[in-house]
Amino acid sequence: MLSFPALILRTLVRLLLAALFLFAGTIHLRDPALFLPVMPPWIPFHLTCIRVSGVFELLGGVGLLIPVRRIQFLAGWGLTLLLVAVFPANIYMAMAHVQIHGFPSQPWMGWARLPFQPLLIAAVLWVTRVWHGQCRKERP
Repeated sequence: MLSFPALILRTLVRLLLAALFLFAGTIHLRDPALFLPVMPPWIPFHLTCIRVSGVFELLGGVGLLIPVRRIQFLAGWGLTLLLVAVFPANIYMAMAHVQIHGFPSQPWMGWARLPFQPLLIAAVLWVTRVWHGQCRKERP
């Protein structure tokens, strides 16, 4: 069982992640063309993939906000799988030195953001308690 400060921290991180995924999902759906340069050429149906990822970001963000253990557990798995699925686009962005319109970027920035993907996955797993391996009822 976590201490009270750890529970507060986990809640704050969960809310920050929810805001991040809700924001990202909204941008993916509102302006999917913004993300076209990031798509590796070998992935088909670029706009469809961008929109689908936006929908799943929104679903995951909402799932993080719903205080039902099973929903948060499913959101954790879904967001983890989504983050793994989009990682090739992040690698392509770094390798091809892709710059997204409107965002200042240097070639090193694409590489520097790659280590944050595993940290983001770890944060999602921590706040949703996925590593327990079971979707069981437990205290927050």
